[in-house]
Amino acid sequence: MELPDSVYYGIQTERVRQLSNVSGIPVITYPQLHDRLAHIKKAAAKANKAVGALDGEVADAICVAADKVLAGGWEDQFPLDMYQGGGYTCVNMNMNEVLAHIANENLTGHKGYDRVHPNTHVNMGQSTNDTIPSAMKLAVAPVIDALVVELEKLHRELKKKQAEFADVVKVGRTCLQDAVPMTLGQEFSGYARFVERQIPVLKGLRAGCFELIIGASAIGTGIGSFPGYAEAFYRYLAEDIGEPVRADENFFDGMQNDDFYVAVSAAVKLVASGISKIAKDFRLLSSGPRAGFGEITLPSLSPGSSIMPGKINPIMPELMSQVAQQVCGNDVAISMAFEQGELEINVWAPTVYKSLFESFSLLTKALPEFTTRCVAGIVANRAACDAHARATLALSTVVSAVLGYEEGVRVSKYAHEHGVSVKDAVLRLGIMNEADAVSLLDPLLLTDTAKMTRALSDWRKKRVTK
Repeated sequence: MELPDSVYYGIQTERVRQLSNVSGIPVITYPQLHDRLAHIKKAAAKANKAVGALDGEVADAICVAADKVLAGGWEDQFPLDMYQGGGYTCVNMNMNEVLAHIANENLTGHKGYDRVHPNTHVNMGQSTNDTIPSAMKLAVAPVIDALVVELEKLHRELKKKQAEFADVVKVGRTCLQDAVPMTLGQEFSGYARFVERQIPVLKGLRAGCFELIIGASAIGTGIGSFPGYAEAFYRYLAEDIGEPVRADENFFDGMQNDDFYVAVSAAVKLVASGISKIAKDFRLLSSGPRAGFGEITLPSLSPGSSIMPGKINPIMPELMSQVAQQVCGNDVAISMAFEQGELEINVWAPTVYKSLFESFSLLTKALPEFTTRCVAGIVANRAACDAHARATLALSTVVSAVLGYEEGVRVSKYAHEHGVSVKDAVLRLGIMNEADAVSLLDPLLLTDTAKMTRALSDWRKKRVTK
């Protein structure tokens, strides 16, 4: 098979490149896998040299080659499509071939395999079955870190809004029906706390990224590796990447089961789904501006209609919901890939890698836009919020709390049938005097549990005294 002089990959890569271009998305689109694989090859070369299995000059040349790849600029030498059969054997061989050519060129002045062979030397003591799963696990750590950074920014912005809206009284809603009053700050506190709770979950999963199966070789038995290789490998890899890598306590479990990715995907899905829920709340709260809730105003980013002048769409919240839809779909694919693993290995690495890293990428790119272009610019429509809070029939709950549910229903029905507020209803029905009505039916009072409880207790005692 003829190859252009300009390429550093070999015929195994080229054969697969010609066989599959299903998605048009190269694996290198998400470069973390290749980055971690290069680190693995470097550590393996050092370990094989240390145990006397690999010539020192060859090992050093492989390390130099790996460092060159890690420095960047070699992306075009990794042309394989995201979807591949064979559990990414082709990706492992692509790296082996590129490193072998670079190393051989360093030693001899020309490409080729006469001094450094991709299988014999670069892949020594390894198998695709232990290198690719290990590289994938290592690759998850930096994307978790990047997502956590964006979640922390979003959390801070939501906390700012919580404080800013602390005194903005509004009506709560359940089943999209009017409920009792609350503050907009209280509503935003729920959003902020949800985001805050996801951060330690993601950080907790990070430790699993460093439990690897290098040393397992083809099926977990370690065939083809030399005594002391695995121990030396983990030592050198930890030094190289600055993380506490360790061997999985059971290689057979590690090779058979990809449940780690299911757990990570579930956490990412939860983040995406929760933020989508928040985004959809923003759509509802900003609906209008004249025929909807109209309680908040979102930043105006672009015209919302090609025919209706002045219409503005909530494009950032809708973007977040689209991201969530894709992340949820990816989660299903990852779950299926885990479930369809067979016997000693799981060959569905392509599905897992493409789906998981797409989810991370979408969320990590969308969140800063959502945070800065949406959340940071939200404005409370105080007048609308106050009007809704004073108009809700759920204020009759105050009457129910002291006089019983049936009396509360009577007040609510009267207010609804006569088109008046609950305050006017209790005055007309003679249930409260003007001072009590003004005090007890103040929507802001009802957002403070302690103050409300004391006020209702005092009114109850006053009625009993009478």
